[in-house]
Amino acid sequence: MWEIIRAGGLLMVPIVLCSVISLAIVVERFWSLRKSRVSPNNLVADVWRMATSKKLDEENLRKIQTGSPLGRILAAGWMARQSDRETMKASVEEVGGHVAHELERYLNTLGTIAAITPLLGLLGTVVGMISVFTNITTMGVGNPSQLAGGISQALMTTAGGLVVAIPSLLFYRYFRGKVDALIVDMEKESLKLVDVLHRRASRKS
Repeated sequence: MWEIIRAGGLLMVPIVLCSVISLAIVVERFWSLRKSRVSPNNLVADVWRMATSKKLDEENLRKIQTGSPLGRILAAGWMARQSDRETMKASVEEVGGHVAHELERYLNTLGTIAAITPLLGLLGTVVGMISVFTNITTMGVGNPSQLAGGISQALMTTAGGLVVAIPSLLFYRYFRGKVDALIVDMEKESLKLVDVLHRRASRKS
């Protein structure tokens, strides 16, 4: 590995650094975007069960709020339960916007890595080729094997940039899709609670 980095030259350093950051983001996002952590199954039913049995006190509401991103959204809807449906929905959507922003954390960085690493690789190749042709100008084409070795070293950074960029782009697209799916799921679950609370309020009035 060290020999490859040395062969690619100075611009292999930021490419390797980008690969480390990309790997760290991918591992962290896989952990943070688990459905069981973001949008636990049956959470709406559990909240409603606690509400009907009068167990949804401040302590339990705080546990729900801090337990998952969906819990934060449901807690916002519950706290606005005395308002009309549109106000409840607005409260849910406001908190949902903050939650969506948190779910997208680090994804812009991952997308940036996917975009810049091929450019860094290309820059390294251009710099390497300039060096090769400078040597040709001063020393001539006396040793073809040495010339071929210089060109291969120049192309090393392009290969390194693509090796980092391709999986980074794939994971960026994957996590974008996963976040969108989780947001849609949380919207559906939160609107269930809003509709139930609204019907309950309508029957009381």
